[in-house]
Amino acid sequence: MAYWRRTPRQMQAATESVAVAPASPVGEKAAKPPRSRMMRQYDLVERVRSYNPDTNEDLLNRAYVYAMKAHGTQTRASGDPYFSHPLEVAAILTNLKLDDATIVAALLHDTIEDTEATRAEIDTIFGHEIGALVEGLTKLKRLELVSREAKQAENLRKLLLAIAQDVRVLLIKLADRLHNMRTLEFVPHASRRRIAEETLDIYAPLAGRMGMQEMREELEDLSFHTLDPEAYAVVMQRLDSLAERNRNLISEIESQLSKNLQKNGIAARVYGRRKQPFSIWTKMERKSVGFEQLSDIYGFRVVIPDVEACYRALGVVHTTWPVVPGRFKDYISTPKQNDYRSLHTTVIGPGKQRVELQIRTEEMNQIAEFGIAAHAFYKDGVGSPTELLNRESNAFAWLRHTVGILSESANPEEFLEHTKLELFHDQVFCFTPKGKLIALPRQANVIDFAYAVHTDVGNSAVGCKINGKFAPLSSELQNGDEVEVLTSQAQSAPPSAWESLAVTGKARAAIRRATRTAVRDQYAGLGRRIVDRLFARAKIEYADDKLKGALPRLARASIEDVMASVGRGELKASDVARAMYPDYKEERLVRYGAKKSLAVKLKLKADPHHPARAASVIPVRGINSDLPVKFAPNGGAVPGDRIVGIVTPGEGITIYPIQAPALRDFEEEPERWLDVRWDIDETMPQRFPARIKVDNVNEPGSLAQVATVIAEHDGNIDNISMSRRSPDFTELTIDLEVYDLKHLSAIIAQLRAKAVVARVERVNG
Repeated sequence: MAYWRRTPRQMQAATESVAVAPASPVGEKAAKPPRSRMMRQYDLVERVRSYNPDTNEDLLNRAYVYAMKAHGTQTRASGDPYFSHPLEVAAILTNLKLDDATIVAALLHDTIEDTEATRAEIDTIFGHEIGALVEGLTKLKRLELVSREAKQAENLRKLLLAIAQDVRVLLIKLADRLHNMRTLEFVPHASRRRIAEETLDIYAPLAGRMGMQEMREELEDLSFHTLDPEAYAVVMQRLDSLAERNRNLISEIESQLSKNLQKNGIAARVYGRRKQPFSIWTKMERKSVGFEQLSDIYGFRVVIPDVEACYRALGVVHTTWPVVPGRFKDYISTPKQNDYRSLHTTVIGPGKQRVELQIRTEEMNQIAEFGIAAHAFYKDGVGSPTELLNRESNAFAWLRHTVGILSESANPEEFLEHTKLELFHDQVFCFTPKGKLIALPRQANVIDFAYAVHTDVGNSAVGCKINGKFAPLSSELQNGDEVEVLTSQAQSAPPSAWESLAVTGKARAAIRRATRTAVRDQYAGLGRRIVDRLFARAKIEYADDKLKGALPRLARASIEDVMASVGRGELKASDVARAMYPDYKEERLVRYGAKKSLAVKLKLKADPHHPARAASVIPVRGINSDLPVKFAPNGGAVPGDRIVGIVTPGEGITIYPIQAPALRDFEEEPERWLDVRWDIDETMPQRFPARIKVDNVNEPGSLAQVATVIAEHDGNIDNISMSRRSPDFTELTIDLEVYDLKHLSAIIAQLRAKAVVARVERVNG
């Protein structure tokens, strides 16, 4: 394809041939109002040259013509030429004063997705840098996913990965979404609501996280207008009415502020600004207040030459008007994570009105409005935009942290959940005992703090001190809290219940990952014991090195994978032996009928002093065992019972008493039977599950007597159910937790001694 420099007249003719519809013949119905003419080629060049005199005009011209020809006769839902969209996206980015490559990528950003253009062609014509930017914005159209949330998550996942390579991808994407929202009225109603929700969920807060406040506010208001037009109209009506009433007051405050600062030798630019409709609506909902009760609808920005003057201006303001207590915030000494810096204060100004002030320098004002886009990407000698932001931007550091969650999320929906959690929050600032600042979302607790310090600290946290006082790990943190996390090496993984307590995506992801790892380790531990038992019984040697050589035959990547598969019942221990020793022959169990089968298969409680016997069985501990062990669902098992283990694929082993009727169901599957023994630490008593049935006389207080007997004998009732067997008797089914068979027998004996109890018997699953 040939490219050339053209005169303004040629550029105008080329543009109008695509953008301007022919005039309607006389006599036809009146046409719709003419659409605004697209930005011409030379207009785009002039806009970029206004802030970057060294712009590459030839590159901009080539991109303009290439995109216009690639989109050809394509049109948007509004009927406008499709090329008007990338052109408007580029125009938005020129307002942010971005570099040539970003403007060119904006012009080309839909070419790979919606035209016959390819990445290779764009690389050839415009260079690899621009090709990478365009590729980063290409959607995953061909990806088959199970839900709309998954598709949304995968698109966001690809976007964030591309941003990690080059943050300009985000700026183009946000400008793309902003123009789509500005023209949302032409989209079908069903799609309109979905796009607005996605904008409010992801793109608006993402813009805010990058410090691009003006873009965030416009995206929020456009979404708000679509999702709740009635509420939007009401808020706008109230705002317009308030503006009419307070017109003189606003100019008076601006004038008084400027005069007082000038009198003290401080040159300042002061201007008033009202909050946006969506911000006002959310505050009314969050605080459950009416419009009249809001005191900070109008705010005033005081822009000053340098930081030192900001603090002097603050002193002038505080000595001129009374200060509203608790409303001062210093974001200059402690910037927000999106690089926002400013002094915030609220005073009682003229007319007894509350006046919210933001005092900042010109540079801070630029970053407050344009965020990461305020960094001069087009400066020479500063390295790539990503390298520049690594040095200068906390907001970009947050992006890298979010991308880090990608590897911790098991599925797209989980990633989307975590990202939304990270996007939607104001911040609270806390400190470690050594003075390190930790920024967290509001309502975060010590668990979130611990994981923000380090994943290992979170995983091993057992307690905390807040401002020197002991407190629960679930304690909500406040600004300025000093938090000391107490850890224990004995805790290698956090309780899974912490996931519901954590607020941040990082903490939730780490807890979920640690829980998955702990479960896998349990299965691997069980698998290793099963394998060791088989090898000891077969009198063959086991060695990790030998198993490593047999991994391909077992289709597993590591020894731990093999052991975990054995523990889950997905792989037999005999398969492992056969992979290591091809001539190994498994001993076949002979069935002699039900009773003889059990007698041959089961071992009695092992003698711990008999090493051969101990090696052939698997020790069973209590309910909180380090092995994935469950007890018989209908009756449990307690120390003192003769027991057997049944392997259930994917679940581990279930322990049954030898007399359990349920064992008959497994007679045809001898490979699932395991020899197990109790392994009880007398110094650390543990409880075990058991079930009893009680026929109780139906009279007032009888249930209380039964419960009292169990409580007095240190039993714990886990569950109880009742059924009426006759008018005079009620059958109670009670799930207990007891220490051993002796303990259970003592409770049963005491219950039998009660007059209100007709019969007691233990239930064996």
